Amino acid sequence: MEIKSLEHELTVCKVRSIDDISLGSDFYFIGKTDEELSLVCKTEDTPEHTVEREDGWRGFRIQGVLDFSLIGILSKLSQILADKGIGIFAVSTYNTDYILVKEENFKKALDALEDAGYTVV
Repeated sequence: MEIKSLEHELTVCKVRSIDDISLGSDFYFIGKTDEELSLVCKTEDTPEHTVEREDGWRGFRIQGVLDFSLIGILSKLSQILADKGIGIFAVSTYNTDYILVKEENFKKALDALEDAGYTVV
């Protein structure tokens, strides 16, 4: 399985309104529940007014389109990283999964995945 390293720095934050988010940006995830409105975006695209924010994330994605019948992919990756003491923030799309780790753990995470047999590009 191939892992694609994302080049940009990321921010995880909470915002008050969808109007605070630049929907013209080329990379972001929005999560809305009855309790919060969360955003993952390039740090440079972080809205000016956030409720809370945490900078310093980097990410990678599982390359290709993952069939919904596949079981345990995210679990296996997160276990590899957990075994190295690396916490994650995971986001899934229709096609694939993204894993974010803190900047200081990024290289360690990619090395751990390569050691486990994944190809990192």
